[in-house]
Amino acid sequence: MSESFLTDSHLQLRDEVRAFAEAVVAPRVADMEASRRIEHELASEIARRGWIGATIGKEHGGMAVGHLAKTIIIAELSRVSGAMGAMVQASQLGTAKIMHFGTEEQKNIWLPRIAAGTCLPTIAVTEEVSGSHVLGMQMTAERDGSDYVLNGAKVYVGNSHIGHLHGVVARTGEGSQGLTAFLVESDRPGLTVSPHQGTLGLHGFSFGELVFDNCRIPVANRLGAEGDGRDVAYSSSILYGRPNLTAVALGIHEAILETTTAFCRERTRYGKPLHALPTIQRKLGQIQSRLMTARLTAYHAASLLDRDLGEHDDSAGRGAPPPCDAELMNAKYVNAEYTLDSARAAMEIHAAAGLHTDRPMERYLRDAHHIYAPAGTSDIQLLRLAETALGLTKGQYSRRFAGSDPAAPHAATAVPA
Repeated sequence: MSESFLTDSHLQLRDEVRAFAEAVVAPRVADMEASRRIEHELASEIARRGWIGATIGKEHGGMAVGHLAKTIIIAELSRVSGAMGAMVQASQLGTAKIMHFGTEEQKNIWLPRIAAGTCLPTIAVTEEVSGSHVLGMQMTAERDGSDYVLNGAKVYVGNSHIGHLHGVVARTGEGSQGLTAFLVESDRPGLTVSPHQGTLGLHGFSFGELVFDNCRIPVANRLGAEGDGRDVAYSSSILYGRPNLTAVALGIHEAILETTTAFCRERTRYGKPLHALPTIQRKLGQIQSRLMTARLTAYHAASLLDRDLGEHDDSAGRGAPPPCDAELMNAKYVNAEYTLDSARAAMEIHAAAGLHTDRPMERYLRDAHHIYAPAGTSDIQLLRLAETALGLTKGQYSRRFAGSDPAAPHAATAVPA
């Protein structure tokens, strides 16, 4: 059923990314796990393939293949290395803010570089004091003539140590309208990156701390108007963060099933393959079921996002397509939770063998835990889905930006609602 979402172009892209991942990425995974160093060279090699520009329009050198194609790229890389899948998704997430809020000059400067793989963008929103509560952030940006002066710190910034352009949201006033977004080049005086800290999983990927100490940037680096920062943060998280992390989880999930079925074929118990045991069959069946459901939610949500953002044609008077914010939330929730559930079941099948680092199962389990919190924990997704059920949603970002995103294939030229 999930294959029905894919065109021949999608299948060709999947084969291309898979071949690259298995030939180029896979041989480097062991070193990334052993050294735990940030993988600069491989990240650059992947970026130069053009895949970071999957959702950038062709007028800026991008692939313009849409969110479903983006999902395939991230998932195929994550199937081999969750760290490299996370690297790509974080950069593509950083692209969203420029596409939706950038001026023509900002788009013309940065989008071609991102598409070519010479610029890795990030988005820096989370703070130690506020976590995922965007309105609780305390970092400030004060206007000083033709500049802004930034002070504060951002944590858990994806690609923090290898990013070239940071999308930073800071407080310029009070309340929900007091947040503003900026583009900050990584070599700006006053911006430092804290030393890389070891993490549970995703070895090779960096998500660290950016510290701003009287970091001065020109007004031209502001994204949108003063007060647009909340929308920059929320739209990037909902329209890109959730489907991107869904894709990382999906790739890890696929690797879990493939590795576990191979293990069950190679191991014998009582003179038969391990999978002959009914208890093992039941666990395998659960993993298979979860993966099928997870893949459907991922492909469905990405397909709806492609439609909402680019393929709206109201010539027949049918009105705008319904928003898909809820489907994006659900896809992230289902994929994050199901991947963790399947990782645990797979570890139980592997038993003591899964504890050894010469097998990838323990890596999948560790990597899967990194998908839970970003772009909203499962608790947050469920709260927002409850608001959908009760008709209490306060806004739909997929509707607001319908037709404004060159990410979708054959995007229509429309004005954001």
